[in-house]
Amino acid sequence: MSPAADAAVRTARRSTRFVTWVRAWRAGLVPFDEVSDEIAADEEHLVADAPGTWTDVPLPQALPVFAKLHPDEIRLVLPAPGDPRGLPGPGELTGAALLTGEAVMTPSFGVVPQVQRHVSGSGMEFETVLWRFFPVQEYKPVFQLGAAEAEGELTVALGEATAQLTKLDIAQWKPELAGALQALRRPESTATLPPGFDPRARRLFARASVLDQVLALADLNAPGAAVNGYEAQQRDAALRPLTNACRQALVAACNSPLHA
Repeated sequence: MSPAADAAVRTARRSTRFVTWVRAWRAGLVPFDEVSDEIAADEEHLVADAPGTWTDVPLPQALPVFAKLHPDEIRLVLPAPGDPRGLPGPGELTGAALLTGEAVMTPSFGVVPQVQRHVSGSGMEFETVLWRFFPVQEYKPVFQLGAAEAEGELTVALGEATAQLTKLDIAQWKPELAGALQALRRPESTATLPPGFDPRARRLFARASVLDQVLALADLNAPGAAVNGYEAQQRDAALRPLTNACRQALVAACNSPLHA
């Protein structure tokens, strides 16, 4: 696998880290001082429009707004075009979440990460992550699959997609994607959850996190010249159910009940 592909399959969605670590903190399973560092990893994270603030603030200064929330009131949402499940009705929050493909939802506000790219005076490019708060009214979470059901659906979808992609001879025209798919067979994973999540949720999250980045790799990189439009459509059709199952799996794992 190329370095770019390898890096892709080792990167988790930012909202999964946000939700899981904030939930673990609210459950009393991790100290507050660790939460912002675990969310940000090696990136710079700022927060905009958080209640009680008047300008962009560092992430640690905004996290106390979650202090009165129960862990089960903090939810991961991974919407997609045509599938806004977990979001409130039409509005600024829903539009931002659909554009980004992820959000953190609570009964009174939602938070959406936005990546901002900058160029320094010396010409170096760098990124910051801005978490933007949006108020909501009368928000109620929708039904979601449990970890067991989501794991079963993911297994079925992965098997069906792999069989279809094998028929399309994806390894010939898309070696990076074929190599990334092999990562799913590895028993180890760098994708982890904080304390409090049971073994099934951890296993599901690790598997779905790798798969999520494989699918992102497939979506961002256009097929090679040897592939015609029909073959590209067939590939997309094979990956679509798998993409949906992967999103459901990540949501189920991150929103699963916590245990002391």
